[in-house]
Amino acid sequence: MKSLKELTRPNIWNLKPYSSARDEYKGVVPSVSLDANENPYNSPNNRYPDPMQWELKEDLSKIKGVTPEQIFLGNGSDEAIDLVFRAFCEPGIDNVVAIDPTYGMYQVCADINNVEYRKVLLADDFQFSADKLLAATDEHSKLIFLCSPNNPTGNNLLGAEIEKLITQFEGLVVLDEAYIDFSEEPSFLKKLNSYPNLIVLQTFSKAWGSAAIRLGMAFASEEIINIFSKIKYPYNVNLLTQQQGIELLKDYSIIERWVKELKEERSFLIHNLATNDYVESIFPTDANFVLVRMTDDATKIYNYLVGLGIIVRNRTHISLCDNCLRITVGTRAENEELLKALKAYK
Repeated sequence: MKSLKELTRPNIWNLKPYSSARDEYKGVVPSVSLDANENPYNSPNNRYPDPMQWELKEDLSKIKGVTPEQIFLGNGSDEAIDLVFRAFCEPGIDNVVAIDPTYGMYQVCADINNVEYRKVLLADDFQFSADKLLAATDEHSKLIFLCSPNNPTGNNLLGAEIEKLITQFEGLVVLDEAYIDFSEEPSFLKKLNSYPNLIVLQTFSKAWGSAAIRLGMAFASEEIINIFSKIKYPYNVNLLTQQQGIELLKDYSIIERWVKELKEERSFLIHNLATNDYVESIFPTDANFVLVRMTDDATKIYNYLVGLGIIVRNRTHISLCDNCLRITVGTRAENEELLKALKAYK
């Protein structure tokens, strides 16, 4: 890969970051706090949160098998996605390459940051070729985005192709593992130290059942994390979110139980969808959702379900997803209600 200095925008590399009141000391529990112009009343919400979320990172590092210095925490994964553009892509000059179809925020962030977004269509089995992605790059390609398991297709991308891409691309590879907890394939976190150009994204929104608290994770080399920390907003993760994250980490067995139950419900849902006359095909999935191609007009079926108060995602206008609905795995009661409605559709 190119050196991190070569990949980073010069103004970001040379940036002197904002230093908040809480950044100027570490490891000290103050008895009197008169440094940040806070209101002394309404504890604990009157105090600014830890800008680097060290307690949460310490607890998380034990589960993820990385050091706290290799963790960035943000306002959902979307903050980390935006930061990679802001840190490494010169607007109007650089470009990024991504698989298609995939998570839509990659392109939205590219458009916001005025960075060319190059799509490379997946094969019919929703797999990608490292060679095809590399062929789409040039000297101004800074990032390649992958999502595995992929959204909206649900499948794991081939590990060997991912590794080939990481080893041969001169820029940074961003691997979004939002759904990795539902997969039988191991996370690339185990290989983080082997690949200095790898950034792995994960989230508290899916397996952790905490979409409302907006807590995303990025894992990378300490040098890359330092760049993220330099340009993020000073207090980007609020106190309530940090506290909830710490609370969740106290008993990881609860998360493991949720994942086990959702995998069982996924099998139940797939088995029963396969018997429905309006289901043409169900694509293999390693996520907590299934992509289903319908025999009848998917938009009509979607509107029918909405009329019953059952909300799925219409993906029929997405590349390779013609006439497809994406269905999230719910509880047994929710899944049965969906199946009953589809059975009654005429």
